Amino acid sequence: MITADQLRAARALAGMDQKTLAEKAGVSLPTIQRMEASPGNVRGVVETLTKIVAALDQAGIELIGENMPSHGQGRGVRLKQPSRL
Repeated sequence: MITADQLRAARALAGMDQKTLAEKAGVSLPTIQRMEASPGNVRGVVETLTKIVAALDQAGIELIGENMPSHGQGRGVRLKQPSRL
């Protein structure tokens, strides 16, 4: 699963705008816009999600699932639960 926040962050790390990601993934711009605007987990056709993940991977982005280790090299970021004060 990929969240809308994760998709936006991955795109930003890759230095891509929505149009560029859509072109590299071979999907429409409205598809990217809809996915990034959705609450929580991104929903869509599996083939479309696969294309987007592949385009981000090609750009050097590793998407890390919740509670999953990173298998890549290099720097990155991970979203964690905020601490309660």
